[in-house]
Amino acid sequence: MSEDRLDTLKRMAKERPHDSRLQFGLAVELLNRGETQAGVVYLRLYLANALDDGNGWGRLGAALVELGEVGEAKEAYEKGIDIAKGRGHQGLAEEFQEALEDLT
Repeated sequence: MSEDRLDTLKRMAKERPHDSRLQFGLAVELLNRGETQAGVVYLRLYLANALDDGNGWGRLGAALVELGEVGEAKEAYEKGIDIAKGRGHQGLAEEFQEALEDLT
């Protein structure tokens, strides 16, 4: 029986623990499967090691909202807004601003 995508990503992430792309891929796969808490763990690893354009921060914010961690979600969205603006991604910054406003 062949490995499914999640098992493959977990194996690869274990083999290459400093590969932020794998951490992000694993986080997204976990989030897509509804494993939000585990997805947040890998998003945080990714964000600690990668030069993100803001997307990872937005995904973290959304996941934290799902977990009921609204204060942390606000912080993630704020960080995502700052980074997205700094990288010239105004549309992404506006999307995160709307999500942030929905939380207040």
